Amino acid sequence: MTRSPALHDADTAIEQTLARCIGLDVSTIGRPAVQRAARSRMAALGLDAPAAYAARIEADQRERDALVEEVVVAESWFFRDPQVFDFVARFALTLAAMPGRLPVRILSAPCAGGEEPYSIAMALLEAGLVPGQFRIDAVDVSRVALARAAAGRYSANAFRNADLAFRDRWFVPDAGGTLLEDRVRTQVSFAHANLLDPAFRADREPYDVVFCRNLLIYLDAEARSRVEGVLDSLLRPDGLLVLGAAEPPILKGDWMPAGAASVFALRRGVRASMRQPTPAHGDSCRSAESSSTRRSDSASRGPAARQRPVQPGRPPGPQPPEPPLEPASAAQLDEVLARAGRLANAGRYHDALVLCADAQAAVGPSARLFFLMGMLHQAAGDLDRAEGCLHKTLYLDAAHDEALLALALVATQRGDTRMAETYRQSAARVLARKETP
Repeated sequence: MTRSPALHDADTAIEQTLARCIGLDVSTIGRPAVQRAARSRMAALGLDAPAAYAARIEADQRERDALVEEVVVAESWFFRDPQVFDFVARFALTLAAMPGRLPVRILSAPCAGGEEPYSIAMALLEAGLVPGQFRIDAVDVSRVALARAAAGRYSANAFRNADLAFRDRWFVPDAGGTLLEDRVRTQVSFAHANLLDPAFRADREPYDVVFCRNLLIYLDAEARSRVEGVLDSLLRPDGLLVLGAAEPPILKGDWMPAGAASVFALRRGVRASMRQPTPAHGDSCRSAESSSTRRSDSASRGPAARQRPVQPGRPPGPQPPEPPLEPASAAQLDEVLARAGRLANAGRYHDALVLCADAQAAVGPSARLFFLMGMLHQAAGDLDRAEGCLHKTLYLDAAHDEALLALALVATQRGDTRMAETYRQSAARVLARKETP
């Protein structure tokens, strides 16, 4: 049956209100779902005319919130993607060893019923951090979900992993369900908030880690851009942004993978991370492999070695061609780094590495280039080459704390906790010297 023009206009007005308030791209959940939500609220209010309800939500904040409750997807479970929480716990341990970084500040937005921020808290406590060394802020647009989170009571539906040993450690039976222990609950502060509200980031201190998982996939293009700007402003320069599996390719800014593809974590790209190196004290550092050497080495290892990694969530297939790579002079180094960052953002790690190697051959050893190459190798899963490039970075700039922190993460990925701690302590000493007047 064809809808009347008046009904179509009313439904469109309701969709536009949701897009303006929470950035919802209606196509992601389907128009019928929005229409069912609106009709449910109309029945609760005793309204028959969709046009009257469209006018009501435009003028009534409380009713807009009620409609949002009907529309939002507020379902999650504990330790969804366990490897993500392991990675963040290692990152937090690294930060905790640095002077002036406690407490480690973490934001979970949106937080649904609290499963994600509580999982973060449990992971950090199990990693060895103690209450007071970290603090988690958790926000959501759903007051119903926030009330459930504050209560800390969960049904079996919140426990979906094969390994549920954490439930025995942190929960107690309670009225047919489970109740989270206070030592976890007290680490998280919940608040009703909307990332699209201009007041959200006002007077907030920056965070070391921001979780924003599975929100961007529901937003329209304008809202995605606005949320990305908010996330960028809330994150410390060396902070970690954690997204959902399909979301890294959605971002438009200068972001780079911060770990293995399966953790869906990003750090700021070239412009935020790369800085001028200190003058080198010698020229005996071995230069990076030339692009021709790398190509012949790749060819000798066969087709599998030449396969280019794909950024998490990015569908495989032909990528837009880049202009021919040209050797860079010292004056062009910033542009080379920026261009390599763009290639990395597109998942083209091999092309970015070739560009860096060509630039290094033209301008000589550069701490900035070696650091970027180390991050690229780490993102592609090649820990050996990542470690080599990061060591070259430190040869040229012994006070490069980011390289030390990256090496700590590499050592942790290898399972070498002793060496990871050594690198963390070195980074802490470097930062302490830099902060001393």
